[in-house]
Amino acid sequence: MTRECLECGEKIVGRIDKKFCSDACRNAYNNNVNKDSKNLIRNTNNRLRKNYRILETLNPEQKTKTSRAKLIEKGFDFNYFTSIYTTKAGTVYYFVYDQGYLAIDNDFYALVKREN
Repeated sequence: MTRECLECGEKIVGRIDKKFCSDACRNAYNNNVNKDSKNLIRNTNNRLRKNYRILETLNPEQKTKTSRAKLIEKGFDFNYFTSIYTTKAGTVYYFVYDQGYLAIDNDFYALVKREN
């Protein structure tokens, strides 16, 4: 039985479970399989990534406070978050992965980092 590389079709020499003729073919194949084929997905992931970096930069000590104006100035988009956590008291935190924010008084936000 002749085995062929999944990317380029070249004959494979070596182990029986080998699927690619080289690291370059393996990388090219996986890059094509895993790329974000839809603009919506890629753009959403980019916005989430940007929001995460902003929260991480503003919250280096795991817990702090910042203004809405500062978040907006840095390009934070309040429409993109990964989860919502509501406490027993009814307080609503919005999270971008493990970085969270909570609206508090006078257009300020409490920033928190969730423990893993």
